[in-house]
Amino acid sequence: MADQQKIHPVPDVEAPPETSPTAPLVPLDTSKSDTGNPVEQHPLNSQSHGPSPVTHSTAPKKRRSCCCRCMCWTLSLLLLLIVILGIIVGILFLVFRPKLPKYSIDGLRVTQFDLSSVNSSLSASFDVNITARNPNKRIGIYYDGGSHITVWYNETQLCEGALPKFYQGHRNTTVLVLPMTGQVQNGTVLLTALQQQQQMTGNIPLMLRAKQTVRVKLGSLKLMKMKFRIRCRLVVNALSANNAIRISSSSCSFRLRL
Repeated sequence: MADQQKIHPVPDVEAPPETSPTAPLVPLDTSKSDTGNPVEQHPLNSQSHGPSPVTHSTAPKKRRSCCCRCMCWTLSLLLLLIVILGIIVGILFLVFRPKLPKYSIDGLRVTQFDLSSVNSSLSASFDVNITARNPNKRIGIYYDGGSHITVWYNETQLCEGALPKFYQGHRNTTVLVLPMTGQVQNGTVLLTALQQQQQMTGNIPLMLRAKQTVRVKLGSLKLMKMKFRIRCRLVVNALSANNAIRISSSSCSFRLRL
């Protein structure tokens, strides 16, 4: 009789064997050391694990940027003011066409030039004819008080006087006769020098210096006070009282100071 066939169950190869879930070999939040022992990982602590990261504050940068902006705004405003002022000055120059006044010395009369026998002082009195010309069409000049005019020979002051207070209108020519008086202490030395100068050259050089405070009027607008400085060089034939004094040459320079 044929051998009885035995039937054995065949396991399913494709289906993986059912296994129960196992715990992880290394617990969470731990790491395995080289010796195989798990080491627990603790959160970083700034007090136990070295210095904390450096944090940079932005406050100084903000302050510097604010200062830079303020400086830029200030410089921009100053530049704008300069540009506006330049435009105004340019417009005024084009409208009024300002010109400098002109001065000249047209006459000189010596009323006194005597040497005192008491103290050897020299007394001098001059009458000086000064012509002031204002060539401007729309600009007037106010001559305020406080002027000072002196006449010099080399470094010796002979006499002094002052301009009167007056207003000079547009395109006006004003002739002034200014009385001037003075006294020189060492008159003998001065007379000797004048005689030698006249014998050598035939004339005597003089210098007239004037300081005058004025106010310029543009249309109906009065500007701030300014100072005129005038220097006139003149050459005369002699300096003696009650004689006709002839002016050989005369030239005046003018300066304006605020």
